[in-house]
This record gives sequence, structure tokens and C-alpha cells, in this order.
Amino acid sequence: MSIETYQQALDFWHKRVNYEQRGMPSDLRELKLDRMRSLLRRLGNPERGLPIVHIAGSKGKGSVAAMLSAVLQAAGMRTGLFTSPHLIRVEERVQIDGQPIDPDDLTRLMRIIADVVPDIEDEQGSQPTFFEIVTALGFLYFAQKKADLAVIEVGLGGRFDSTNVCDPLVSVITSISFDHTQQLGNTLVAIAGEKAGIIKPGRPVVSGETKPEPAEVIATHAAMQGSPLRVLKRDFDVEYRPGSVSGSDPQLPGMRFQSAHRHWPWMELGLLGRHQAANAAVVVAVVEELVRHGYAISDDAVAHGLRNVRWPARVEVVSQRPWVIVDCAHNVASCEALVSTLAESLPPLPWTLLFAASRDKDLPGMMRVLAPHFQTAIFTRYRSSQRGADPELLLSLWRDAGGRNGQIVESPTEAYHRIRGDLRNDELLCVTGSVFLAGEILAEIRAEPGGGDTVPENPRGPAAPPTPEPGVGASDEVRQ
Repeated sequence: MSIETYQQALDFWHKRVNYEQRGMPSDLRELKLDRMRSLLRRLGNPERGLPIVHIAGSKGKGSVAAMLSAVLQAAGMRTGLFTSPHLIRVEERVQIDGQPIDPDDLTRLMRIIADVVPDIEDEQGSQPTFFEIVTALGFLYFAQKKADLAVIEVGLGGRFDSTNVCDPLVSVITSISFDHTQQLGNTLVAIAGEKAGIIKPGRPVVSGETKPEPAEVIATHAAMQGSPLRVLKRDFDVEYRPGSVSGSDPQLPGMRFQSAHRHWPWMELGLLGRHQAANAAVVVAVVEELVRHGYAISDDAVAHGLRNVRWPARVEVVSQRPWVIVDCAHNVASCEALVSTLAESLPPLPWTLLFAASRDKDLPGMMRVLAPHFQTAIFTRYRSSQRGADPELLLSLWRDAGGRNGQIVESPTEAYHRIRGDLRNDELLCVTGSVFLAGEILAEIRAEPGGGDTVPENPRGPAAPPTPEPGVGASDEVRQ
């Protein structure tokens, strides 16, 4: 099709097979890296000239990508950031120096890609998917903008992910937990094997996985590839000081990194939670690897980047009167991290839950984690995907887990406004369960006058984007 306008570019893109919206295939080999390589070859292999840090993991990979990008920008580098999915607008997935790709650039690059798609179908017997298209667009954009470094987050798994055609300076695996078990396997060992598929021959690897069995899988893959491996708790470690956003003297969390090379001073973190300190430790370990590659990254740049990173929907405090938290915890491990962070860093108030999730998640497990901590729960189903779990099922699982005061409101935005209308200033609302829900509620909040009473000391989200076009909403829950 001919692409002349932004809307035509979006139409072309959204006509592709979109596994994020309909659910991933049970066999990831259907994703066919040969098709991705064929597409990039016809675009001049833009990924080959890019210095890249490639990041996989069950939890934390997006936060690591965002923190590392912030550090590199603070060091004066032109930094590309590729993440998935998006919260509100598709442009969020491809950024340079914290700014999403301009619609004009997106349109121009989509026109280039559209010209070669028919050749891919002739050669491979199928067209590139939605995610393959945006991966190619990201590589092309970063190459054209002459990024000094590109931080590339894996979409799902690693071995068969379309980003796994790159040859990075450093490969990163954050942590391993149960998620997408139908595609990745129902053991941590199997999941670790898929994530370790991003390790490249001779390229250094930094891992935040500390559980013995998956850590051993990663170590075995690194050894087979002749790749030097640095591991959290073995080769580097971190101390954590919880932050507090309540009271008259709010404090950001703190972390202190130490490795065989040196002990770093205490640094502040812009993201709440003990799990974010572990993610930040992985970032500093990656920085040490990049410095060994000859990159000039000062201590001040590291401290500035970690303190000022913006990564929405990660225990994001969008209001203090009343307290409103937006998060995208979407599996058992991330729900555990959420509850722990709320208890450590937020005031001891009654908690209300607004929850929606995809039906392929461990919903009973998530309810077992959340139910003991929330006095009231409202269950809904997001509008931006057909994968949402039935609210009736969620309510039943909530009650099975011992949850109290559960109810259903079909519309997420209606549920949000109803809760906000009833919420006192000494109560807390937490919106969580899915990136789909977080995106819909954040869009609603940012459309309000003032965009919500965001915490001023360290705003945790970009400027409010325009209202999304029809059909352009948040995508899969692999954002970390």
C-alpha cells in the first residue's frame, strides 16, 4: 500500500499479525528469525553498525533499559531506546534521548519498510509481524540518527525474539520468574534457557539472576559461547536504603554498588522498590563493561541517570491527595515486589485495588499475593485488548484467596473515577495487573486538568502525550 500520511503508516502497521494483542503462538519458532533477517537485509542491515546493549529477562528488563538509557544520556551520548510494549502511544517504543520518534519520522520509515514487505512475503511465505516491523523501524531510526549507543529490550523470551538478530557489545539478563509459561516453558530452567538465547560468542554478559538453577543455565550458555559472565551476588552486589514519598521530607531510595573493581558511593534512585536497586546494580555492572570498551561514563553521569530516570507505571505516584499509584505488575513476582514497595515507601493507609489482567496469567497466584493487603478491590476488563480476564473470574479468585469487599465495574475509566470520587485523602488506590490497564488509566489521568498531582521531587512519567488514536492502545504485558 502507498503510505503518505501518519494514519496510513499506522494502518499499514496495525494490519500486521500482532501477537501482543491476540496472544503469542505456543511455539515461538513460528516467529522465524529468518524473516527478520530478510527484512533487515533489504533495509541495508542497519543493526550492524549500531553499538548495542541487548536486555532480556522476566522482570526488570524495561527498568534496566530505562535506567541505562538515562545514564548514557547523562554521559552526553546520543542514546537510542527500544522497549515494548507502549502504554499510550506506539511512538513510545522507539526513542532517542528520551524523546519518542516523531510521527513524521515514523511515517517516512514505515514507507521505506512497506516498500520491501512484498519481497519478504515472496521469499519467506509470510509477512513480517507487528513486532518485527517496529524492531526494523527502531534499528533503522537509530542508525539514521547516528546513535552512539542503542539500548534494545527483548519483547518476549530471547532466543526467537525479533531483536535477537543484533550483535551487542553487552548482553544482559535481569531475573527469571514464571511468565508466558506456555511459550517459554513451565520451569525456571526452561525459561532461563530461552532468555540465555541472546548470549553471543565472546560478548560479555551481565546477569541479575541469583536463583541457583536458572543462574546455572545462564552460566552454562555463557561458557558455551566463550562469553565472560558477571552475576549479581557473586561478582557484584548492592545495598539498599528504602525511600519514602510520604511526609514533609520525602526521600528517594538509595543504593550502593560494590564489585571486585571498586566500591561506589551511595546513589539515589528515581524508581521505588528494593527490586529496582537490584536492577540498578545490573546497570552499574553494564556501565563498567562499557567503560572497558572505551566509553567515557563518569560517576556523576551514573548518579544523575539513576536519580532522574523516568519510567511510567512502575509504582508511579500520580497523586498524593488522595494517594494514587499506577503500576503494571503482571505476574506473581512483580505483585510481590509491588506489595513490598508499597509497604516500605508509602504511608500506612488503607489500600484499595483496581485490577485487570490477561487471562493467560497466573491469576490465582496473583490474587494470593494481593488479597491479604487490600481492604477493597474493584475488578474490571481493559478495552485495548481482547485478552482480558473475565472480571467475574477475578472476583471469584479474589474471594478464594480470602479477599474482602470485592466488586466489579465493567469500564476501567468508570471504575477509576468512581473510586477517586469516594477516596479520602488518607486512603490509597493502587491500579495494577497489566500494562493494558495502566495505559488506559494513565491516559485518563493525564487528560484531567493538571494531569494529576504528580510527585514534584522526581516526576516518574513523560509529558502527557496526545489522546491515542482508535486502535492504538497499550500492548502486551512484557513491559518490566
